Amino acid sequence: MKAKKSLGQNFLIDKNVISKIVTEVLVCNDDLIIEIGPGQGALTKKLKEYNASLICYEIDKDLSGILGNLEDDKTKVIWQDFLKSNIKDDIKNIKYNKLFIVGNLPYYITTPIIEHIMASNINFEKLVIMVQKEVADRFLARPHSKEYGYITVVLNYFFDISKVTDVSKYAFNPVPKVESTVLRLIPKSNKERIDFDKYKEFLKMCFRQKRKTLKNNLSDYNWETIKEILDKYDLKENVRAEELNEKIFIDIFQKIKPRKNS
Repeated sequence: MKAKKSLGQNFLIDKNVISKIVTEVLVCNDDLIIEIGPGQGALTKKLKEYNASLICYEIDKDLSGILGNLEDDKTKVIWQDFLKSNIKDDIKNIKYNKLFIVGNLPYYITTPIIEHIMASNINFEKLVIMVQKEVADRFLARPHSKEYGYITVVLNYFFDISKVTDVSKYAFNPVPKVESTVLRLIPKSNKERIDFDKYKEFLKMCFRQKRKTLKNNLSDYNWETIKEILDKYDLKENVRAEELNEKIFIDIFQKIKPRKNS
């Protein structure tokens, strides 16, 4: 069947890339895998070889003729938009040891999908995803680089992120206009205990005008407190958000308060 542009479908066909993704997961038969967007099932078929429990979320019911043939007592397809799913409810009756999440993510909703996983409050071992290379570069970016920004810092609060492999656009049918990258995201076990929703809002303010200094972007906060923290890290007063690492952002967030007249 033809891919649907409206759903951002590009079906993975490269067997070497599929093998790398499957090898990266490394599950046992008493584990559970969640696959996001199985498409025509090329990756699904290889994941089934683990004989683990497998749940696949697919929004396109026109693929039922293909994916339906892969269902059995351990493999289930949920015909639903993953972003509208209640993951906890969907897996509550499955007995498993460890949970792994895999997906070839539509480029235009990569970040919402990851945010949905984070908000679901489920424990999992590893998230292995294929994303647009440009998006992967932002996720992997380090301070002082042009790719480094709000989403980089948010994801690095939750995950240790690393690259598995770059993927040519010719690994897909139809061929997309961009290159891709497979990433592994491993949840951190030693996160700082903070109000994450407020922390996200704080980070948005830090990066709201990327070329402006942190002082300008955080004008609603007591700058003297922020300056003391910057001095501790030998940072100048005209520093920009893109020059700070996660540890410094959290340090500032934990100590600052808005000005009384703001």
